[in-house]
Amino acid sequence: MSTYKKPYRTYEQQLALLKSRGLEITNDDAALGYLRRLGYYRLSGYWYPCRQLIPALSHQSKLNRPQRKDEFMLGSRFQDAIELYVFDKKLRLLILDAIERVEVACRGDIAYLLGKKDPFAYRNPSLLHGNFTKKVDIKTGKTKYHEWLIKHDQLIQRSKEDFVEHYKTKYGLPLPMWVAIELWDFGLLSTFYKGMTVQDKTDIAVKYGVSDFQVMESWLRCLNYVRNVVAHHNRLWNRNLIDQPKLAKKGEMKQFDSFIGNVSITSRVYIVICILAHFMRYVCPRSSWKSRLTDLVRSFPKAGQISVQDMGFPSNWEQHEFWN
Repeated sequence: MSTYKKPYRTYEQQLALLKSRGLEITNDDAALGYLRRLGYYRLSGYWYPCRQLIPALSHQSKLNRPQRKDEFMLGSRFQDAIELYVFDKKLRLLILDAIERVEVACRGDIAYLLGKKDPFAYRNPSLLHGNFTKKVDIKTGKTKYHEWLIKHDQLIQRSKEDFVEHYKTKYGLPLPMWVAIELWDFGLLSTFYKGMTVQDKTDIAVKYGVSDFQVMESWLRCLNYVRNVVAHHNRLWNRNLIDQPKLAKKGEMKQFDSFIGNVSITSRVYIVICILAHFMRYVCPRSSWKSRLTDLVRSFPKAGQISVQDMGFPSNWEQHEFWN
């Protein structure tokens, strides 16, 4: 039974509530427009950093992070939250742009590598890792490969793509590797990569300058998590990463050495941006993505106590070899 007892409020009442808590609003009509289009709850994630902090000794947080009052800090503006929302939207679009390129490139690599061995390699367990195809999960009674195949076949059945209908009509099922893979989402892709043989995973990882196939597995899994966040239009800029990426051993990928053990970086979106910058060197070296990203970060809204450090960026980030 839910214990939620907060009352329903009209847009005008929402605006009045924000004002009563100390949020500066200079244009009521514009603010009401944003509340109508974006919603109070979505915007609340962007004005949350402007709320007053509760002294650490006055509460116990199970989440082990600062708690905030309903009242806003002096000088907090509704416009600051809007500017942060716009920044976050632009950041999500740039991140999605890079992730799409990585996803498409990896699809091509896997299809080319395994398709050479068997046009239907994804249905041939002998070409995959034994832990993926033989190890049964006690909870489900299925192997990870069995679970993957179920999701894969459902995807094929639901597809309305013309090329899928063409292949079904002319050749029947299953689809060859290089056709089927075009329907895989990032989740299917990252799970399948993890299920490949060590040698095949290594061959693909090395192509992208990644020294360890387990690091590559971790990066793809992390990118899938971030892609899901972006695809659902959720707040990204200061998100704490649930699925944090693994880093190579010190000296194996020197550009990442300074991040090892630094949780303030590896748990935030900055590490994802660095991973994407690394991939982009190999996937699309002539892209302007890196310069567009740095320009966006330099435009970070100057409001209250927030900064790019909340995204995991070190204070001297522009001097790092990723960006200079």
